[in-house]
Amino acid sequence: MDGDFRTEFVREPHALKQHPALVLNADYRPLSYYPLSLWPWQEAVKAAFLDRVDIVAEYDHVVRSPSTVIRVPSVVVLKEFVKPQKRVAFTRFNLFLRDEFCCQYCGSKGDLTFDHVVPRAAGGVTSWENVVAACSRCNLKKGSKSLRQSGLALRKPPRQPGAEELRNAGRKFPPNFLHESWMDFLYWDTELDA
Repeated sequence: MDGDFRTEFVREPHALKQHPALVLNADYRPLSYYPLSLWPWQEAVKAAFLDRVDIVAEYDHVVRSPSTVIRVPSVVVLKEFVKPQKRVAFTRFNLFLRDEFCCQYCGSKGDLTFDHVVPRAAGGVTSWENVVAACSRCNLKKGSKSLRQSGLALRKPPRQPGAEELRNAGRKFPPNFLHESWMDFLYWDTELDA
């Protein structure tokens, strides 16, 4: 392999982000909705070549090797079913997803951080049941006070979400780009227009 291949991508890093492939589980559902399960086209071509996926839809673009021409996959289906995780990891991202990316005190959607409902200074623990998404303004207002002392109220009580609940919440936040070939696989269970 000559050095031009690597320097081409360094000169054009956007080329790596073109033509992502939607990855579906063997049951034809996306592995995840948020973030949407996408592979770079190179991974999709490699998986197809290794016979790990079936190509369901393709872009109009082709890639070439000295001996092969292949249309770039836009939707691939895994040949083996990947069992979804039942346990939800306690991460900042999943916390924000559970709270639908809005402050649980005022409802604003910007400048989010997280807040301990029962402050750590008062013995509060870092858990699903005690941490909520909060905007910086509300977080500062509450500080290490209780809800009653701060005058704030929760929009809904914090609790540990189920994996299916988070997957469904993720469907409410589609990425900025959705290729037309993905639509039949992303929203197959939504009501059809009459």
